This record gives sequence, structure tokens and C-alpha cells, in this order.
Amino acid sequence: MSKNNVVFGIRAILEAIQSGKSIEKIIVKPGLQGELYNELFKEITKHNILVQKVPAERLHHYSTGNHQGVIALISPVDYQNIEILINNAIQEGREPLILVLDGITDVRNFGAIARTAECAGVEAIVIPEKGSAPINGDAIKTSAGALYRIPVCRVPKLWYSMKFLKETGFQIIGASEKSNTDYRKTDFKGKTAIVMGAEDKGISSQIQKMCDVLVSIPLKGEIGSLNVSVAAGILLFEAQKAR
Repeated sequence: MSKNNVVFGIRAILEAIQSGKSIEKIIVKPGLQGELYNELFKEITKHNILVQKVPAERLHHYSTGNHQGVIALISPVDYQNIEILINNAIQEGREPLILVLDGITDVRNFGAIARTAECAGVEAIVIPEKGSAPINGDAIKTSAGALYRIPVCRVPKLWYSMKFLKETGFQIIGASEKSNTDYRKTDFKGKTAIVMGAEDKGISSQIQKMCDVLVSIPLKGEIGSLNVSVAAGILLFEAQKAR
């Protein structure tokens, strides 16, 4: 990660949080105490920021400065609020196409998916705070800069955001190689969210239950699956064609 995306020291991190910076996560040394630390942790809790506890020597990987046992990794993009974004799109008369990524942890896959999503006219990408690829230099490079253009909504609970989408009238279409439903026989018109899961595990069972339909891409060859970024591209442009 670039040094420009690393903030260290308690007061500097407090200022970053209070100024509204999009923070990827905060890395802390276990056992921190004191009034200033308590103030920082109150802000971390208030803003629901991901915290990772690591041995003290790991902190030096990010900074050799006087980090005081705390380092913040700042996202190079500003995360958007999914509810505000969707409500604004609907008020403007659009029927948004949303891409939900459940467990995509490979940075290059994430960047490639974002590039395709931007080209396909996706309104926003939704990712969970935990268990998702970081938005770093590699992701942005692989996306050809698309991550600077397409809104990314990082949410504490993916199922809660999907519940919001369903309540707002979205159909939820999940991709699963185990499904018997051909994606070409599915209607992608209207407000739609497409869910892509991790390459090894697919969509989690909790998120699968929230999908209105699971679709698959028929394969002719002997290899049993596609790279997730390729599969996402096929479904996104099928949705674009339907629109």
C-alpha cells in the first residue's frame, strides 16, 4: 500500500476519522490503554471501522514512524452509502443494475470485475467490510481506473443491504454453477442485483437464501467452471442487453 494511504499515530488517526476519510481498516497492537486510546476506540466503534489486532512487529511493516501502536489504512476511494445511492437513482427515474460481491478476496479478480462493471453501466458495487479484497494499488491498476469511477458501497452486513434492495423492489439474481437455470432464460429487466460469490466456495448459504433465482452459465468444455471475473462479465452484459 502507498505511504499516502497510511496514517499512523493516535491523534492523526482521530483526525482522519473525524474528517470523514474512508478507512479500510485500523491495525492495533494488543493491550493499548490510556485516555487517548479510549477516545480513539470510541470513534472507531461509532463509525463501525474494522479493527485488526496484530503483534507489534507487524506494525513496522506499514510504518517505521512513531505509530504509538495504531496504524490506519486509508482507502484510495470514497465509499458510498448504498441506501442514499439507490434512493437517488430511483428518484431520477432509473432502474439500477447493482453488482454484489460475496467473498471475492483476490485483488486482481476484484479489479477486473470492477472494470467490466463500469463498462456495463453498473450503478454500484456492493462489498462486505470483512472477507473482501482490499481496494489498493493493484486493484485500481487491474480495474484500469474504473474503481475511481464506479461507486463502491462497503457495508457491515451484506445480508442487511440485500434485504434493503429486496424491500426497494430489486430482484436478486445469484450466480451458481450448481444451478440448473440457464442465465439466458432469466429476465434481467428492471431493478436488478447480480450476486457473484467466491471462486472456491461460491455464494454463502445465507446470501443464497436471499436470492430470487440462482443461474448458471452452460459450459461446453471439460473444465467445470469459469473465472469469476469472466462469469461476472457474461451476466452483466446479458443484463445490459436486456435493458
